[in-house]
Amino acid sequence: MSQHIHYTHCPVCGTADIKNALSAKDYTISGETFAIAECNGCLLRFTQDVPEAASISPYYKSENYISHTNTSKGLVNRLYQSVRKKTLRQKRKLISKATGIQKGSLLDVGSGTGSFVNEMKQADWQVTGLEPDADARAVGKQLYNIDLADVSQLYQLHSSSYDAITMWHVLEHVHDLQGYVAQLKLLLKENGKLFIAVPNYTSKDAAIYKEHWAAYDVPRHLYHFSPQSMQVLMEKHGLKILQYKPMRYDSFYVSMLSSKYKNGKTNLIASFFNGLRSNFKAIGDVKRCSSVIYIISK
Repeated sequence: MSQHIHYTHCPVCGTADIKNALSAKDYTISGETFAIAECNGCLLRFTQDVPEAASISPYYKSENYISHTNTSKGLVNRLYQSVRKKTLRQKRKLISKATGIQKGSLLDVGSGTGSFVNEMKQADWQVTGLEPDADARAVGKQLYNIDLADVSQLYQLHSSSYDAITMWHVLEHVHDLQGYVAQLKLLLKENGKLFIAVPNYTSKDAAIYKEHWAAYDVPRHLYHFSPQSMQVLMEKHGLKILQYKPMRYDSFYVSMLSSKYKNGKTNLIASFFNGLRSNFKAIGDVKRCSSVIYIISK
């Protein structure tokens, strides 16, 4: 029998001052509904009664789960694929600008099918890619002829080894949250940079779609970060957020999925307008974006 995790304390700051915020449905696989709680201290939201790490893998087994299958099935996934090349280039340029180097050593945690690992390898970076799902690793081998290692290798890597460590929409999936952040700090070189991209439930598109907001993605997303909760988590480990960068395409992608979840099919015009509204609200305040990239140092 699988075990489930019910939090009595906030998994980021540890306070017991938590409340129920809303309930969200797993639209991707199970159809189950999960409660989402909120910390009154650091403003983290987190999914209650999620399967433990050893039993959550069935919730990732869907041909529609794009990060593991590279699927182009369905309108939303086709649109996602069409802009991915551009976003991969943007990420590569961001890494070089933030680290101040054109090539170096990079660790990508949660590589999916390896598209970002391949992008950085093509730019002559020395890249280690870690991915927990064996099927996704196999797709990466087929598509790019790259060998992704199991994510369990994270704790066997040498300390102070990487100029850059990236987690693109991964930290929200990690059961061992505090252990991961501590290990990532250990693996960074003294002047290295950590890049963490996560959805932001304080965005306008989250407010529009509420429990239908696709980036809640329960139970795969264990945590739902606000900029404040991310800052508290980093400070707890002696890390500093240097910059906040927007992921402006995410508001459109998430709005299209959310529209489908709410209405049974995607309303392209309405979802595009809501994505635009979200980005407009974030002008001058990146912390309001649908997804935020946090650039972090020791």
